[in-house]
Amino acid sequence: MSTVHASNHPLVAHKLSRLRNKNTEPKKFRELVQEIAGLLAYEATADLQTTPIEIETPLTKMTAQELKEKIGLVPILRAGLGMVEGIWELMPSAEVWHIGLYRDEHTLQPVEYYNKLPVDPRVSVCMILDPMLATGGSATATADILKRWGVKKIKFVGLIGAPEGIKAMQTAHPDIDIYLAAIDEKLNERAYILPGLGDAGDRQFGTG
Repeated sequence: MSTVHASNHPLVAHKLSRLRNKNTEPKKFRELVQEIAGLLAYEATADLQTTPIEIETPLTKMTAQELKEKIGLVPILRAGLGMVEGIWELMPSAEVWHIGLYRDEHTLQPVEYYNKLPVDPRVSVCMILDPMLATGGSATATADILKRWGVKKIKFVGLIGAPEGIKAMQTAHPDIDIYLAAIDEKLNERAYILPGLGDAGDRQFGTG
Protein backbone atom coordinates (compact mmCIF):
# COMPACT_ATOMS: atom_id res chain seq x y z
CA MET A 1 0.00 0.00 0.00
CA SER A 2 1.26 3.48 -0.82
CA THR A 3 2.36 5.86 1.88
CA VAL A 4 0.44 9.05 2.63
CA HIS A 5 2.68 11.91 3.75
CA ALA A 6 0.76 14.72 5.47
CA SER A 7 3.23 17.52 6.13
CA ASN A 8 3.77 18.58 9.73
CA HIS A 9 6.01 21.51 8.81
CA PRO A 10 5.04 24.74 10.62
CA LEU A 11 5.50 26.84 7.45
CA VAL A 12 3.09 24.60 5.55
CA ALA A 13 0.51 24.81 8.34
CA HIS A 14 0.81 28.60 8.49
CA LYS A 15 0.48 29.11 4.75
CA LEU A 16 -2.37 26.61 4.49
CA SER A 17 -4.35 28.53 7.11
CA ARG A 18 -4.09 31.67 5.01
CA LEU A 19 -4.99 29.70 1.89
CA ARG A 20 -8.18 28.37 3.50
CA ASN A 21 -9.37 31.82 4.60
CA LYS A 22 -12.29 32.90 2.43
CA ASN A 23 -11.04 36.51 2.51
CA THR A 24 -7.72 35.69 0.83
CA GLU A 25 -7.67 37.45 -2.56
CA PRO A 26 -6.82 35.53 -5.78
CA LYS A 27 -3.35 37.10 -6.14
CA LYS A 28 -2.33 36.06 -2.63
CA PHE A 29 -4.06 32.72 -3.05
CA ARG A 30 -1.95 31.97 -6.15
CA GLU A 31 1.24 32.94 -4.30
CA LEU A 32 0.38 30.64 -1.40
CA VAL A 33 -0.39 27.73 -3.73
CA GLN A 34 3.03 28.13 -5.33
CA GLU A 35 4.82 28.40 -1.98
CA ILE A 36 3.12 25.35 -0.45
CA ALA A 37 3.70 23.34 -3.63
CA GLY A 38 7.43 24.07 -3.41
CA LEU A 39 7.58 23.00 0.22
CA LEU A 40 5.71 19.76 -0.51
CA ALA A 41 7.89 19.02 -3.54
CA TYR A 42 10.95 19.35 -1.32
CA GLU A 43 9.55 16.54 0.84
CA ALA A 44 8.35 14.47 -2.12
CA THR A 45 11.76 14.44 -3.81
CA ALA A 46 13.80 13.25 -0.82
CA ASP A 47 14.25 9.80 -2.38
CA LEU A 48 15.36 10.88 -5.86
CA GLN A 49 18.49 9.17 -7.07
CA THR A 50 21.73 11.07 -7.67
CA THR A 51 24.90 10.28 -9.54
CA PRO A 52 28.46 11.39 -8.68
CA ILE A 53 30.17 14.03 -10.82
CA GLU A 54 33.61 15.55 -10.64
CA ILE A 55 33.66 19.33 -10.16
CA GLU A 56 36.20 21.94 -9.14
CA THR A 57 35.47 24.44 -6.39
CA PRO A 58 37.46 27.69 -6.11
CA LEU A 59 39.83 25.72 -3.83
CA THR A 60 40.03 22.13 -5.03
CA LYS A 61 38.55 19.28 -7.05
CA MET A 62 35.87 17.10 -5.48
CA THR A 63 33.19 14.49 -6.15
CA ALA A 64 29.73 16.06 -5.95
CA GLN A 65 26.21 14.84 -6.73
CA GLU A 66 23.62 15.70 -9.37
CA LEU A 67 20.13 14.39 -10.02
CA LYS A 68 20.13 11.17 -12.00
CA GLU A 69 16.41 10.99 -12.70
CA LYS A 70 14.60 13.21 -15.19
CA ILE A 71 11.50 14.76 -13.59
CA GLY A 72 8.15 15.39 -15.25
CA LEU A 73 5.47 17.61 -13.74
CA VAL A 74 1.90 16.76 -14.73
CA PRO A 75 -0.57 19.41 -13.51
CA ILE A 76 -4.21 18.42 -13.87
CA LEU A 77 -5.94 21.32 -15.63
CA ARG A 78 -6.86 23.77 -14.53
CA ALA A 79 -6.24 23.99 -10.79
CA GLY A 80 -2.96 22.08 -10.95
CA LEU A 81 -1.38 24.83 -13.06
CA GLY A 82 -0.90 27.00 -9.98
CA MET A 83 1.43 24.46 -8.41
CA VAL A 84 3.93 24.31 -11.27
CA GLU A 85 5.88 27.54 -10.70
CA GLY A 86 6.57 26.76 -7.06
CA ILE A 87 8.13 23.42 -8.01
CA TRP A 88 9.92 24.79 -11.07
CA GLU A 89 11.79 27.14 -8.73
CA LEU A 90 13.38 24.04 -7.19
CA MET A 91 13.71 21.99 -10.39
CA PRO A 92 13.97 24.33 -13.39
CA SER A 93 14.97 21.45 -15.68
CA ALA A 94 11.73 19.52 -15.05
CA GLU A 95 9.50 18.95 -18.04
CA VAL A 96 5.83 19.93 -17.79
CA TRP A 97 3.06 17.95 -19.46
CA HIS A 98 -0.61 18.90 -19.20
CA ILE A 99 -3.60 16.61 -18.80
CA GLY A 100 -7.09 18.12 -18.84
CA LEU A 101 -9.84 16.48 -16.82
CA TYR A 102 -13.13 17.81 -15.51
CA ARG A 103 -15.58 16.25 -13.10
CA ASP A 104 -19.01 15.51 -14.51
CA GLU A 105 -21.42 17.22 -12.12
CA HIS A 106 -23.96 14.41 -12.42
CA THR A 107 -21.81 11.30 -12.27
CA LEU A 108 -18.86 12.90 -10.39
CA GLN A 109 -16.60 10.91 -12.73
CA PRO A 110 -13.56 12.45 -14.50
CA VAL A 111 -13.82 13.23 -18.21
CA GLU A 112 -10.59 13.66 -20.19
CA TYR A 113 -10.60 16.56 -22.64
CA TYR A 114 -6.90 17.36 -23.17
CA ASN A 115 -3.78 15.23 -23.43
CA LYS A 116 -0.59 16.33 -25.19
CA LEU A 117 1.84 13.69 -23.93
CA PRO A 118 4.49 12.74 -26.51
CA VAL A 119 4.53 9.23 -27.94
CA ASP A 120 7.21 7.98 -25.53
CA PRO A 121 8.07 9.30 -22.06
CA ARG A 122 11.26 11.32 -21.74
CA VAL A 123 11.16 11.30 -17.94
CA SER A 124 11.68 8.61 -15.33
CA VAL A 125 9.66 10.20 -12.50
CA CYS A 126 6.32 11.99 -12.81
CA MET A 127 4.65 14.15 -10.18
CA ILE A 128 0.89 14.52 -10.56
CA LEU A 129 -0.11 17.98 -9.34
CA ASP A 130 -3.65 18.77 -8.19
CA PRO A 131 -4.53 20.97 -5.19
CA MET A 132 -7.51 18.89 -4.05
CA LEU A 133 -7.66 15.11 -3.73
CA ALA A 134 -11.42 14.90 -3.27
CA THR A 135 -13.10 11.85 -4.83
CA GLY A 136 -9.76 10.75 -6.28
CA GLY A 137 -11.29 10.34 -9.74
CA SER A 138 -9.03 12.79 -11.57
CA ALA A 139 -5.90 11.61 -9.78
CA THR A 140 -6.52 7.93 -10.50
CA ALA A 141 -7.44 8.66 -14.13
CA THR A 142 -4.24 10.67 -14.60
CA ALA A 143 -2.18 7.90 -13.06
CA ASP A 144 -3.84 5.45 -15.46
CA ILE A 145 -2.81 7.65 -18.39
CA LEU A 146 0.78 7.99 -17.18
CA LYS A 147 1.17 4.25 -16.62
CA ARG A 148 -0.16 3.51 -20.11
CA TRP A 149 2.34 6.08 -21.35
CA GLY A 150 5.12 4.04 -19.78
CA VAL A 151 6.17 5.95 -16.64
CA LYS A 152 7.25 3.59 -13.88
CA LYS A 153 7.67 5.97 -10.93
CA ILE A 154 4.81 8.33 -10.06
CA LYS A 155 4.04 10.53 -7.07
CA PHE A 156 0.93 12.57 -6.25
CA VAL A 157 1.39 16.03 -4.76
CA GLY A 158 -1.65 17.99 -3.57
CA LEU A 159 -2.63 20.53 -0.96
CA ILE A 160 -5.62 18.94 0.79
CA GLY A 161 -6.93 15.40 0.67
CA ALA A 162 -10.18 13.81 1.80
CA PRO A 163 -10.20 10.27 3.22
CA GLU A 164 -12.43 9.18 0.33
CA GLY A 165 -9.97 10.41 -2.31
CA ILE A 166 -6.97 8.96 -0.53
CA LYS A 167 -8.67 5.56 -0.29
CA ALA A 168 -9.65 5.64 -3.97
CA MET A 169 -6.10 6.50 -5.02
CA GLN A 170 -4.53 3.85 -2.80
CA THR A 171 -6.97 1.20 -4.02
CA ALA A 172 -6.42 1.98 -7.71
CA HIS A 173 -2.68 2.71 -7.46
CA PRO A 174 -1.14 1.24 -4.30
CA ASP A 175 2.34 1.97 -5.67
CA ILE A 176 1.91 5.76 -5.81
CA ASP A 177 2.89 7.71 -2.70
CA ILE A 178 0.72 10.72 -1.79
CA TYR A 179 2.08 14.02 -0.48
CA LEU A 180 -0.36 16.52 1.07
CA ALA A 181 -0.33 19.62 3.23
CA ALA A 182 -3.32 18.31 5.20
CA ILE A 183 -5.92 15.55 5.39
CA ASP A 184 -9.39 16.94 6.00
CA GLU A 185 -12.55 15.48 7.48
CA LYS A 186 -14.76 14.32 4.60
CA LEU A 187 -16.59 15.21 1.38
CA ASN A 188 -19.93 17.00 1.35
CA GLU A 189 -22.89 16.03 -0.84
CA ARG A 190 -21.36 17.91 -3.81
CA ALA A 191 -18.00 16.11 -3.36
CA TYR A 192 -16.23 19.19 -2.02
CA ILE A 193 -13.72 18.67 0.77
CA LEU A 194 -14.73 19.82 4.27
CA PRO A 195 -13.49 22.08 5.76
CA GLY A 196 -11.37 22.48 2.62
CA LEU A 197 -10.86 25.83 0.92
CA GLY A 198 -13.59 25.93 -1.71
CA ASP A 199 -12.91 25.51 -5.43
CA ALA A 200 -9.14 25.81 -5.88
CA GLY A 201 -9.45 26.67 -9.56
CA ASP A 202 -12.02 29.41 -9.06
CA ARG A 203 -10.07 30.92 -6.18
CA GLN A 204 -6.82 30.97 -8.16
CA PHE A 205 -8.28 32.47 -11.29
CA GLY A 206 -10.91 34.73 -9.73
CA THR A 207 -13.81 32.96 -11.45
CA GLY A 208 -15.88 31.99 -8.39
